[in-house]
Amino acid sequence: MVASASDLRAGIRAALAESGVDVEDVQVQQAGRREIVRVIVDRDGGVGLDQVAEVSRKISELFDSPPLAEQFVGAFVLEVSSPGVDRPLTELKHWRRAVKRNVEVHLLDKSKLQGRIIEVTDTRVILQTSAVDPVSIAFTDIARGLVQVEFTSTVGETDEG
Repeated sequence: MVASASDLRAGIRAALAESGVDVEDVQVQQAGRREIVRVIVDRDGGVGLDQVAEVSRKISELFDSPPLAEQFVGAFVLEVSSPGVDRPLTELKHWRRAVKRNVEVHLLDKSKLQGRIIEVTDTRVILQTSAVDPVSIAFTDIARGLVQVEFTSTVGETDEG
């Protein structure tokens, strides 16, 4: 690969600008004689398989045209996926996308809270914990947040479309 990771990331973001997805991460890793290009995309409401396929086609077209066609000479593998549930909530948009989801919040004072996100503002997240009243936490007090895997539907969701 000749392109820098930041140039590659910028090119992919530009190619996907009108697709309605956010490019969360771009990684290039050597695997034997070929390179693996991993692109993580997300959007409000999540990314479905059809949208991942569409994004993959657009990125493939980008790699087939100059200047990337000259820079990625030889074998490479393109992997496009959504972030998955183990991605930490690091940006405001991640917290907003996780409304109604159950999360574990690690605070800077080393304590932990678990609850369902009921609201996100520009500066705070409001959780419904096991306490009677919701708990409001400033983002400045949060070390990290993680969505917890649930095997039942969240409140208000149905299987009907």
